[in-house]
Amino acid sequence: MTDDERVQDIKRILSNYVLSPSIRHLRDPRSIHNLALDIIRTLDGRNAIWSKWTGQRETFLRAAIGCWVPVADLEVSLNRMPGPRLTRTDVEQRLKAFEDETPWEHSNEALKDACLAIFAEEKAAGTELPAIIGRLRDFTEIEEERIRREQRERYDAMRAEERIAQERKLLSGADCNWTNLGKSKDFYCRLNGRLYRLSPTVDKMWTLIRVDAIESDASGIILGKYQTRGNATKAVRQIAYQPE
Repeated sequence: MTDDERVQDIKRILSNYVLSPSIRHLRDPRSIHNLALDIIRTLDGRNAIWSKWTGQRETFLRAAIGCWVPVADLEVSLNRMPGPRLTRTDVEQRLKAFEDETPWEHSNEALKDACLAIFAEEKAAGTELPAIIGRLRDFTEIEEERIRREQRERYDAMRAEERIAQERKLLSGADCNWTNLGKSKDFYCRLNGRLYRLSPTVDKMWTLIRVDAIESDASGIILGKYQTRGNATKAVRQIAYQPE
């Protein structure tokens, strides 16, 4: 491939990319990553195995990933573009190959019904497919962000509940794993009915102390100094069952 051909191919890929009706899609880091992959494949010739696929067709199909657009409608639109006739299998397998190349881009089953409803609404209104795909991409990106946010909120709430339960267990006098109260830097654990405090040091180590009360200034017996909480835990598991 000559330098002139390489330049023309890259210009063609970029021109096809900016034809996307979705500004969100154009700015999406995953879409930019896919654009870079298209350029690399074109320059090194690795895309030759998919001989029916022009850059315009591939850009169009990539934009439809995760949008639940019926394959039959994709097939019709793709066959209106320059290139050999595509079969249903051509479209299905090329779409699958794209999804395998970018595993973070996948069809979210939770959004399927909503996407199909939007598609049916827009198709009945006479909206052309590229515009429908643009709307669906905007919709799925917003919804996936909402789902991620709700998952984080549920996870944070679960962690907060676990923390409260662990604090109550510590304060009740029951055996428990390392737990800190509030914003305290000290951790407490109780094993075999014995209470231990683990305090951070200025040299980023941990001092293990046998104490009688959950108080930061409570006196106790220093048992050792450890690099990690894991090492201190191993020590406690041995010490807790030895004579006082």
